[in-house]
Amino acid sequence: MRERVRLPTAPPATILIPRFVSLLLPDDVHNRALLAHVHPADWVNPVPADRYHLVVIGGGTAGLVSAAIAAGLGARVALIERHLLGGDCLNVGCVPSKAVLRAARAWADARRARAEFGGPEAAGEGDFGAVMERLRRLRAGIAPVDGAPRFASLGVDVFFGDARFTGVDRVEVGGQVLTFRRAMIATGARAALPPIPGLAEAQPYTNETIFSLTERPARLVVIGAGPIGLELAQSFARFGSTVTVFNADARAMPRDDADAAALVDAALVRDGVTFHHGARITQVTRSGDVTTLLADVNGHTVRVEADALLVAAGRTPNVDGLGLEAAGVRFDKRGVQVDDRFRTSNSRIYAIGDVASAYQFTHAADAQARLAVPNALFFGLGGGKASSLVIPWTTYTSPEVAHVGRTPAELDASGTAYDTITLPMHDNDRGILEGDTEGFFRVHVARGSDRLLGATLVCEHAGDMIGEIVTAMRRGDGLGTLAKTIRPYPTRAAIFGRAADQFNRGRLTPTAKAVFARFFQVVR
Repeated sequence: MRERVRLPTAPPATILIPRFVSLLLPDDVHNRALLAHVHPADWVNPVPADRYHLVVIGGGTAGLVSAAIAAGLGARVALIERHLLGGDCLNVGCVPSKAVLRAARAWADARRARAEFGGPEAAGEGDFGAVMERLRRLRAGIAPVDGAPRFASLGVDVFFGDARFTGVDRVEVGGQVLTFRRAMIATGARAALPPIPGLAEAQPYTNETIFSLTERPARLVVIGAGPIGLELAQSFARFGSTVTVFNADARAMPRDDADAAALVDAALVRDGVTFHHGARITQVTRSGDVTTLLADVNGHTVRVEADALLVAAGRTPNVDGLGLEAAGVRFDKRGVQVDDRFRTSNSRIYAIGDVASAYQFTHAADAQARLAVPNALFFGLGGGKASSLVIPWTTYTSPEVAHVGRTPAELDASGTAYDTITLPMHDNDRGILEGDTEGFFRVHVARGSDRLLGATLVCEHAGDMIGEIVTAMRRGDGLGTLAKTIRPYPTRAAIFGRAADQFNRGRLTPTAKAVFARFFQVVR
């Protein structure tokens, strides 16, 4: 029988492995395997080189990709990480969250198998502990790619400890001074706590601690209705938790298409999630194992009790304690200030990823590193500009919402004239056959042309599909050219071709139609 661990009354306390790293809980074989790569307990920092071509501060995606590229080019590279290599994505972000989402979808599919597909009846509660153990096992299996031993094998000097600039071309870590020709700040961001009375004292979970759960909370409250909040709200509802979401905005997913947000909202409600939009939380209190929230929702007071409280209401850049002032690097509450080539106010120092970008995604950090490293090492040659990037994003709910380019609000604000084509997913044969007909494809083109300005796709696997639109926008292909792509049948991606066909039909003017009609009257 699997040993059960009781749900902690507060997020797990931080256990230090000498001064360097918070131990991921529970302390099991999987987390020990993870730590053996991302912060080995017996790691000894190397003796610094006389001077590095590149010192990278931060071992998340932006930093790891930067270090690997620079080392691969033959540069002398140092990588500094104060916590866990792999950053949020591996340890407390993309990897664990998608493992949870996949398990939740499997549970939901099991429940609908009988009614929709004639499958066996699903009964019982399921094993939440097994879900979380699977998460830890898979995360540990992925960890070697981001681990200290691997990067050392690439020729990177890996240092663990707190980095602090002590001058315009030097940084200190663990009592050692590293001098550099160029430096890359890639320290990322962390979950922010809104200024709600009693919230900090209630010790809520964030994405940094929620994946340490070993038992399912009976009642979960989520503050925030962005991607992280919605993905986990739906997952825990599918696991059987009673889930309530408090959202300060008027609707979920305020950055995304309003119709897409409405579909996701409705899907979560069907899964059992209760929403309070436009909510102002006035007080959070904790008594024993129970957290109580009071909120003003459209003039009415709402009181909700929870066994677990998750805050997913924004992030704040990690700039504290870096000594940026000593390095002459300008920053503000939004992070490190950079130009279009990722260079800071100190021409020797560059910054990428969540600490310096509005696009706080793993794939954005990766793409920025591929441009910023050549900019830094080769006087701007061979790199590129941030403004050249075409960056999509996806919310991995069921259905998924994927977006790229500008939104209607952004287009309207800029005074751009555009036309919109929307096709529903309920006419897509693959969606019909799989029982997933919710969603749509919506694309915006410049008025008078087929130039793609932005697109939103709502359906299962939207995140896997949006790449076709990203590629078209990156290449400068118009919507009309998508009709020329031959796609396997049946696939959901056929909706791209249908949208292109609809656009091409719209280009057939009344005059052209009249000419063709006359032609076919003459030709017999």
